[in-house]
Amino acid sequence: MTTIPKSLRLHIGIFGRRNVGKSSVLNALVRQQVSIISDVPGTTTDPVEKTMEFKPIGAVVFIDTAGMDDSGTLGKLRVANTMKVIDRTELAVLVADSWTDYETDFIRLCSAKKIPCVIVANKSDLGGNRAIAQEAAALGCEFIASVSAKDLTGFDKLREAVIRATPREFLEQTTPMDGLVRPDDIVVLVTPIDLEAPKGRLIVPQVQVLRDLLDHNAGALVVKENMLALALANLKNKPALVVTDSQAFKKVADVVAPDILLTSFSIIYARFKGDLAKMVSGAQTIRALADGDKILIVEACSHHPVEDDIGRVKLPRWLLDYTKRNLEIKVVAGRDYPDDLSAYKLVIHCGGCVFNRRELLSRIEKARQAGVPITNYGLAIAFLHGILERALKPFERELTPTKNSE
Repeated sequence: MTTIPKSLRLHIGIFGRRNVGKSSVLNALVRQQVSIISDVPGTTTDPVEKTMEFKPIGAVVFIDTAGMDDSGTLGKLRVANTMKVIDRTELAVLVADSWTDYETDFIRLCSAKKIPCVIVANKSDLGGNRAIAQEAAALGCEFIASVSAKDLTGFDKLREAVIRATPREFLEQTTPMDGLVRPDDIVVLVTPIDLEAPKGRLIVPQVQVLRDLLDHNAGALVVKENMLALALANLKNKPALVVTDSQAFKKVADVVAPDILLTSFSIIYARFKGDLAKMVSGAQTIRALADGDKILIVEACSHHPVEDDIGRVKLPRWLLDYTKRNLEIKVVAGRDYPDDLSAYKLVIHCGGCVFNRRELLSRIEKARQAGVPITNYGLAIAFLHGILERALKPFERELTPTKNSE
């Protein structure tokens, strides 16, 4: 991996009605021709992404979206795609050339989702619009003096506003191994290589955990599951932690001595990208599943399934073996996350390594609103193999307050 993954970049969404100049504003912001611009309304049909370094924030993803006032059958689909972008937006830029109910509704949506929003009036070369500034003030949003994408004026102030509005949690974000290791610790990483692994590379969570261990001045020993016993035998001292791919959880747990802390990459990501306590509770609801219950298994990425695919084959098999129930299991991938989850008794999500944290938290929140428990692959697999309590010991201190409050 030679670049920062999109999942770790600040996601900045550019929103507005058709033909207000969203694409022109994006092109001017990044100083590149990223999006096609035209006087024809609806030129941008699908979200357009541009990854770049945006100093002093660092790595960001700008997302240009279709007009939120699009109409017709195709227009409604475009608006739906724009609304999905909101779930992964960490900072919104609303472009307007006048003020309508669309702008008001959008600001209220951002407020409900706690997404900071910067409002910018485009086309200042055609005359400013005081109404936009007044509406922005009434809604408690920062308004940037008009810009002109045509004349390239006002963009220094917009860039400054984007920097000011950047969420503190992004600037102070934690890393996967924070609180799990100390300098000079040795951690064993068990990384099975299956047919779905990219040739010549490790998968994202393995790479990020390995890099984070080095950043914490800890050491890492990386082995496949068939080499684990030999690796442990050759270590002078026991490792501070063993982290395994969830698919090999049971096999690894049988090899690693009980006095050695053990968890999985997926469980680390439940904390890093999501809500660990909520997902632990979700895993524990597996024991209450009954005949006819519907289970939703969700993968963040779209890949070609292999013969023994974890989401489509292994996890459903382990669920059926454990529950001895007639369950109805559905698998979705990519961004095909249902708007209505009420039919399901449980959602089991992957680690979400290709998502930013806001998108995974948005999915957790949708499950909460629907009253549906949610967990992830690693926690569900640990529960099904009877090793959930052991897999959570590395997080015991941060989970204990939650247990005491229940």
